[in-house]
Amino acid sequence: MLTFRALGPFQARHGDVVLDLGGQRQMAVLARLLVAGGRAVPVSMLIDELWPGEPPAQALSTIQGYVSRLRRALEPGRAPREEAEVLVSAPPGYALRAAPGQVDSWRFERAVKMEGEPAAAWERLNDALALWRGPALAEFSDLPWAVTEAGRLEELRLIAVERRADAGLLLGQSGALVADLEAHASAHPLREEAWRLLALALYRSGRQGDALGALRRARVMLRDELGLDLGATLQRLESDMLSQAAHLDLPAAPKETASARVTERSAGPAALRIVVADDQALVRTGLRVVLDSEPGFDLVAEAEDGEQAIAAVRETSPDLVLMDIQMPRLDGLTAARRILADDSPPKVIMMTTFGTDDNLYAALRAGVSGFVLKTSAPEQLISAMRAAQAGDALIDPAVTTRLIASFAGRTDPSAPPGLAGLGDTELDLMKLVARGLTNRQIAATLSVSERSVSQSVSKLLEHLGLFDRAQLVVSAYESGLVNPGGIGR
Repeated sequence: MLTFRALGPFQARHGDVVLDLGGQRQMAVLARLLVAGGRAVPVSMLIDELWPGEPPAQALSTIQGYVSRLRRALEPGRAPREEAEVLVSAPPGYALRAAPGQVDSWRFERAVKMEGEPAAAWERLNDALALWRGPALAEFSDLPWAVTEAGRLEELRLIAVERRADAGLLLGQSGALVADLEAHASAHPLREEAWRLLALALYRSGRQGDALGALRRARVMLRDELGLDLGATLQRLESDMLSQAAHLDLPAAPKETASARVTERSAGPAALRIVVADDQALVRTGLRVVLDSEPGFDLVAEAEDGEQAIAAVRETSPDLVLMDIQMPRLDGLTAARRILADDSPPKVIMMTTFGTDDNLYAALRAGVSGFVLKTSAPEQLISAMRAAQAGDALIDPAVTTRLIASFAGRTDPSAPPGLAGLGDTELDLMKLVARGLTNRQIAATLSVSERSVSQSVSKLLEHLGLFDRAQLVVSAYESGLVNPGGIGR
């Protein structure tokens, strides 16, 4: 995977290999585009910002040469006339089309600004701070734009340190935080939040005298440097410490009663209601055994053909349908289309013995959540059902490659709408979905919450007039956003 690192020595890497980005000014072009956050930077601005005051006479051709060499370094496998996908032309200039998870500074900023529970914040900010390997953009300290961005990132780093400490205090880690907070307050003595956190960590560690001493040091520092007294927050903290206010102590975690544990177990998530439709009695029996042996599933109806399946769905309102793609009277594909056309339809997973590519592709375009082979192991069938209910598309790996290679890029007048109106963030998300990543994997890749990914996917479906994640995959291929040879890009 191609990644860009700005939180320390500037570099681009492909996996474990550090790419040769050329000389200082050539690297500065890439760094300036990275700072733009995916937005286009006009060539005239690049010239002015790379050579402040006195650009060379051949500045335009020099920039073009830099871009050409950077493109070769970033996409070594790209054919000579093939359009670039990373460093792209965006008249009147250029833009860096990287996914959010590919740039350490972008990942870091998202992690710092994200809200969440203390435990999640502690883990997220630990990971975020681990991205730092030195001063940001230090190689370009002679360029004003780089100095401004480095200052902005350093301020975010200090906020991250303080938010991590705040989460740690809420988690009862006061003693372990004292040394780090002492160093932080000493290095940044005008940051009142640093002193607040240090004083509170000392107080909760049983060091009340040291806590008040830290606030006295803060008062002296602010008076000497700025002629100011402590701010209202620190004054209130000092007063509360002197009166030993109860709210300064970390509240004890509530004890769990035996009755609460019983209630929690009995109030678990409702079972997933399943309808199985297959014309072979042996297959239905096998699926019944699998579902009966797995907690969390409730087989509410069986059907032998498509007509019975539609009737069973409308009668029982299941969460999910396991449907054979080839059945008498009414085939599974037609039945799936009718089921999915109803209001609030269930998820549908198609089953196949060997895979008829035309039917499988049509099923995905119709909005099914994926398909599995009937010969799949029971645990794979269970995983497919859970993935579908969670909103993830499931395509059996045994037939994925052939299916995509055979049908990607085809044009169809009834295909989902084009991607006009989508921004870079939405397109990047669509690419990750097309790679088959689950919401959890996408969340890890982009360093955002799983809930945020789910909401973004839902908005994307609504924008494109689609109703299932698998349709996003198909749309990504049909529109040319991704292709079989470039799915990871």
